Amino acid sequence: MFHHITVLKTEAVEGLAIKPDGIYVDCTLGGGGHSEQIVSRLGAGGRLIVLDQDEWALENARKRLADYINQITFVKTNFRELEQVLCGADVPMADGVPQVDGILFDLGVSSPQLDEADRGFSYNHDAPLDMRMDRQGELTAHIIVNEWEEQELSRILHNYGEERFARKIARGIVQARARSPITTTGELVEIIKAGIPAATRRSGPHPAKRSFQALRIAVNDELGAEEEALKQAVRCLKPGGRVAVITFHSLEDRICKHTFASYLERRTSPPDFPVYISEPGTLKLVGRKPIVPSEEELEANPRARSAKLRVAEKL
Repeated sequence: MFHHITVLKTEAVEGLAIKPDGIYVDCTLGGGGHSEQIVSRLGAGGRLIVLDQDEWALENARKRLADYINQITFVKTNFRELEQVLCGADVPMADGVPQVDGILFDLGVSSPQLDEADRGFSYNHDAPLDMRMDRQGELTAHIIVNEWEEQELSRILHNYGEERFARKIARGIVQARARSPITTTGELVEIIKAGIPAATRRSGPHPAKRSFQALRIAVNDELGAEEEALKQAVRCLKPGGRVAVITFHSLEDRICKHTFASYLERRTSPPDFPVYISEPGTLKLVGRKPIVPSEEELEANPRARSAKLRVAEKL
């Protein structure tokens, strides 16, 4: 059963300022919680387009959202194809660019993907090394762990997992696979533990958490997809339209924050010029600080602890 607790559900949808006759996109359908909130606020003329690269999520959502099925378009794809999807979805165009009223991103991995052992996302289950969100994708964690060079392994563990012991863990992986291929998450967890000092293992989160995050990001090119999709989202919003982004770790949030900032109004002061010059922006922020889960939500869903919601509006 696909059971996912939607994070910041009400806050994210309220951030979109839903218009009953608007066109909205949920780029990360997942369990369908955000989509259900959006489509339930639409009138007869409203429309929702949903994207997910996981067929399991799409099948589940078709059942959950059956009452609204005539207002929803389901698309199996990575959200980095957002603009291409909208070009083929019969939405209004402006200067050859599709235009919608709101776009939502709920980044990261869903609870069912974590909890389904054979997907290989979790360090708590012994399973084949997979970690693909799209099961038709070619790159797996098995390929990365067993075939990538030590230097590249170290780089992704450090950059994507912010793992202090990335070099030692990468060296341990290379040494272990020289004896025999590393095929399961359980084997990998033990190798990671051996690369982290005992004192460090005894405190903080699970010792494999950062490395598994890094591998998952690498397998699915999550950060590259996020950056591409956010830029497309800004292009595809109508004036007054909004984009809402939920992130779950600092790397995702940094990309969102910096991307939004690149579209804001800028004030510059040229050398030897006594006044500031304003350069008009494309976006304005809705709230200066990100929205985080309430204590009540955290009590019900501890996995929401690192979530942050940022919202911006097209000018």
